[in-house]
Amino acid sequence: MHIDQAYTTWSATYDHDRNRTRDLDAEVTRTLLDGFHGDRVLEFGCGTGKNTVLLAERAREVRALDFSEGMLARAREKVAASHVAFLQADLQQPWPCDTAWAGLVVGNLVLEHIADLGPVFAEAARVLAPGGVLLVSELHPFRQYQGTQANFEQGGVVTEVAAYVHHVSDFTEAARAAGLVLESVREWWHAEDVGKPPRLLTLRCRKP
Repeated sequence: MHIDQAYTTWSATYDHDRNRTRDLDAEVTRTLLDGFHGDRVLEFGCGTGKNTVLLAERAREVRALDFSEGMLARAREKVAASHVAFLQADLQQPWPCDTAWAGLVVGNLVLEHIADLGPVFAEAARVLAPGGVLLVSELHPFRQYQGTQANFEQGGVVTEVAAYVHHVSDFTEAARAAGLVLESVREWWHAEDVGKPPRLLTLRCRKP
């Protein structure tokens, strides 16, 4: 099943399925954005809008992108605000956003589904204004090494969504190649992850 089709199917139950990675990502994003209030934010991989709700509270204008029309439909139901625009987009192609438009770019749990990180980081750098910040939150490579990938169950059938393994250095090198300055790399565990590898990896980068 193609990635956008898989997520459109998953959109029917995504918000209600037990999903510790999703829940931790929402918690981590709120932590990383503590105290943030800004002008323009671009979110890539918005899914059903779990983090768009927070961004809409903190920014004057939000542009949220996703590949799956099904996920976007759920997000539009969740965040019906005139200052938030949801757009379907292939993140490996030029994004529907002007150069230097955003002060903050946020991406969550989407890069495991993209083979080449280069175009994504390059587009993030393009749409960021000078001094702007990129925040990325992804499934930790250590989990991927163990065979973990996005999946969901409906009607007793488990569907695994196509994924690519990216090492920590792949993220940092993609940021460097895009001209971004890496400010922070952090690892995060869910409360139920005691004795296990970190569940999430986050990066904070700044455009000079």
